[in-house]
Amino acid sequence: MNPPNILTLSRFGMAGLLIIFLNASVPGSGVLSLIVFVSAAITDALDGHLARNVYGCTDFGKLMDPLADKVLTAAAFIGFVGLGVMPAWMVTLILSREFMVTGLRLLAADKGLVLAAGIWGKHKTIWQMIFISIVLLLGCFQGLEKFHTLLWWFGLFVTALSVWSGWHYFDQNKNLLKGNR
Repeated sequence: MNPPNILTLSRFGMAGLLIIFLNASVPGSGVLSLIVFVSAAITDALDGHLARNVYGCTDFGKLMDPLADKVLTAAAFIGFVGLGVMPAWMVTLILSREFMVTGLRLLAADKGLVLAAGIWGKHKTIWQMIFISIVLLLGCFQGLEKFHTLLWWFGLFVTALSVWSGWHYFDQNKNLLKGNR
């Protein structure tokens, strides 16, 4: 187990901490949520850098790194339902997209193929991270209720972009679903 893989595994624990802090109604829990999320983002950047430039990429890392990212963002979105920031149907659509794309990637891997993230998936990830960061930052200053309507529309945008990027990903790889390469 090399340092990049240890950092990747640490994000699973951070996802658990994020849910705990998002659901805690004690002073400072908003700040702790933000610290955990930023720390997880730093470990994501650091493990990738170390794997590519120092220790080498491993099959474990190739599988677990994107999974850790999905678990972390899922933890945030699930926590946002509890906070009333997002309705459950938005989070259900986002998480369904993530599971379906992961399934398609596993299907491709079974056929010896690697499906790289497309431009829409990259945009989706960027906007999800921006949304999560803004919600966590506003949570530090008790600003969630003040910006509830704006956050709802931003959440809808992120949901629509997630669904669109998933549809596009499946459309680009429809041959895999037909049993072709």
